[in-house]
Amino acid sequence: MNTQIVTLKQPSEIVRKYVRKEILKVESAMRKLPGIMIGDSPEYLVHCPLKHTFAEGMYIREIFLPKGFLFVTKIHKFTHPYFLLKGDCSVLTEEGVKRIKAPLSGITSAGTKRIIYTHQDTVWITVHVTRETDLVKIEEEVIAKTYADMNVEVMTDEEERKLMAFMEKVYKQEELCD
Repeated sequence: MNTQIVTLKQPSEIVRKYVRKEILKVESAMRKLPGIMIGDSPEYLVHCPLKHTFAEGMYIREIFLPKGFLFVTKIHKFTHPYFLLKGDCSVLTEEGVKRIKAPLSGITSAGTKRIIYTHQDTVWITVHVTRETDLVKIEEEVIAKTYADMNVEVMTDEEERKLMAFMEKVYKQEELCD
């Protein structure tokens, strides 16, 4: 039997939809854990202090992320730069998992939501284009509450069932070929 291996440079939309759904599942499970810290709550800010800086037409947000923490970020409405000034993290997005280490700069694409695990104490900065200086209004402007707000699809339960059934068939085919 002639076997062909195909390497995808970019994840397909079905994979992206699946990863988005899995990120939401992790976030939902984390919210049910005792002692979980959410968003900008006082207990969260004790461990993850924020620094807010404003320049003409820009909001610069700096956050300290302690070693050994797992974070699920919010959904970004707009493409913007980020800078890792200190630290070492594993980051899961719909593009896959990457290990990133400071110093590093990158671009966050619109619609991105991440799961971040910090291997070391980390300092992460994001820069957002806005004339606003009220933090509540800035969040409303730059953060989406759901993927649907971004017109980005998440895998449905039916699509997931079909994908898993297909993958099971593929694995059974591989077993027959071995």
